[in-house]
Amino acid sequence: MIFREVEDPDLIAKARRGDVEAYNLLVSRWEKRVYNYLLRLVSNREDALDVSQEVFLKAYQSLPKLDDPARFSGWLFRIAHNEAFSMLRRKRPETELAGEPRPADLNPRLLPMELSLAVETALGRLSPDQREAVLLKVYQGFKFEEMAEILECPVSTVKSRLYTALDLLKATLAPVVLQKETLRGEL
Repeated sequence: MIFREVEDPDLIAKARRGDVEAYNLLVSRWEKRVYNYLLRLVSNREDALDVSQEVFLKAYQSLPKLDDPARFSGWLFRIAHNEAFSMLRRKRPETELAGEPRPADLNPRLLPMELSLAVETALGRLSPDQREAVLLKVYQGFKFEEMAEILECPVSTVKSRLYTALDLLKATLAPVVLQKETLRGEL
């Protein structure tokens, strides 16, 4: 007998029949990806944790409504998207961004951690729609069709948001990366 890992659709079927352990296994498979996605959307660890818990609770409650278990990941990220933006709408007045560093403020001698922070800062400058397109494609690896489903918009809109965001990121980060490479060449 060949052992195969239990697939998500099998776990979903069991969870729909009331098997809590099957749902817990689904959560353990997806919680890190969902949390990382949410963290980049909401930019706060506690909020990302809170929203993540809400996502998995709503997913559990809505599991009977999932039409196609093979599309679980897109469905789950759609719930995460909705919950994150609901939370952001509630908190908007108290979280106005002020004093964000400009590209000129970035230190040209960047270490890997500083480069990572520069990328996070650059992501923060994108519109929420552009940032989410980058997060879904680059960080989560979704296909354009899946992204369109999660974001509830046409594929052409998803592509437009993504390519515009990537151009903006390139323009923002290119000077930082070039400065770092120049410094390496001088060493």
